[in-house]
Amino acid sequence: MISLAGRDIAHSWGKFVLTGLGLGLLIGVTLTMAGVYRGMVDDAQALLTNSQADLWVVQKDTQGPYAESSSLKDDVVRSVRGMPGVAQAANVTYFTMQVSNDDGGETRAMVVGIEPDGPGAPGYLVAGRQLTRSHYEAVADIKAGFFLGQHIRIRRHDYTVVGLTQRMVSSGGDPMVFIPLKDAQEAQFLKDNDAIQNDRTRIVNNPAFNRPGVPSLLDAVQALQTSSHNVNAVLVQLATGFNAEQVAEPIRRWKHLQVFTREGMEEILVAKLIATSARQIGMFLAILAVVSAAIVAFIVYTMTLGKIREIAVLKLIGTRNRTIAGMILQQALGLGLIGFVVGKVAATFWAPVFPKFVLLLTQDALTGLAATMLICALASTLAIRAALQIDPATAIG
Repeated sequence: MISLAGRDIAHSWGKFVLTGLGLGLLIGVTLTMAGVYRGMVDDAQALLTNSQADLWVVQKDTQGPYAESSSLKDDVVRSVRGMPGVAQAANVTYFTMQVSNDDGGETRAMVVGIEPDGPGAPGYLVAGRQLTRSHYEAVADIKAGFFLGQHIRIRRHDYTVVGLTQRMVSSGGDPMVFIPLKDAQEAQFLKDNDAIQNDRTRIVNNPAFNRPGVPSLLDAVQALQTSSHNVNAVLVQLATGFNAEQVAEPIRRWKHLQVFTREGMEEILVAKLIATSARQIGMFLAILAVVSAAIVAFIVYTMTLGKIREIAVLKLIGTRNRTIAGMILQQALGLGLIGFVVGKVAATFWAPVFPKFVLLLTQDALTGLAATMLICALASTLAIRAALQIDPATAIG
């Protein structure tokens, strides 16, 4: 029956190949959507790995700094450094914005304020050098499209790109731009000039701050409007011989701060932050599976109805129903195999074009192949049922 199925496919190979091509594009979309989800998870894990941190110390009762807003005073890091088991700790700020360049273009990026050589700084570069000055230098991920020596604008100031790194992205896939911590604090937390001027006017008109005979009070309050000492988190690296929870618990208890381990931060990013996107992708995968099954069922059923006389002749000469069913099943599986090959090739070629990272795993491809074969087998049952109901007398009728 393999020969009969092959001969039938060869007889109508045009329709068969075109159907396989259309089915393959659907399968390619399915594999790509699975790759989009895998890419989101990989981006989240890359964000945590690139931070080079074992613990994330954030504002109490928050899940920051990636999932929620978190604000700490930058002097908190000194008390954290003195805790048992802490080998190194550094302040860091994160905020996402449109970064413009001197060519007039804009790139959405996560701007990271770092302390040089501390946790949170890029661990490696593909070109250029690390930050060495305390102001107006930047290291960018190559995905941002910047080049060495280019000037980019973040809020009020221009920065020179002195280094390029790779695979440094946020949990949403946005490229990172690293700048000195003091610059990042100013860019994130300070108000614009007009807002500062308005606040100064309000303070001057407030008798609680503008007291006669106490001019230093007014000066001190106004100075607070033009300086920022906040950060989003403190990244901690553990000393040898200490485990994460052993160090985290005293910080929670005595410093009244929230502390997350690597496992806890992964749960926030993967199980909570991208959970809705995962469910949405899952629904699309289910819809595509139903559509694919409907296409295969319709094509195989149509091909079967077009061979009513041939099937009747097979029955007339004594061919068993199991043999006829096997021939139809082989055609459906062949259609699915062609579709899967086309889909896998298509997904491999168009995945790099996507703006966000698409991770195509071998295990997903194997699962997709098994699912495709199962869907095609189930879709062939309608055509098999129709074939088995054909009357042998139709061959001579």
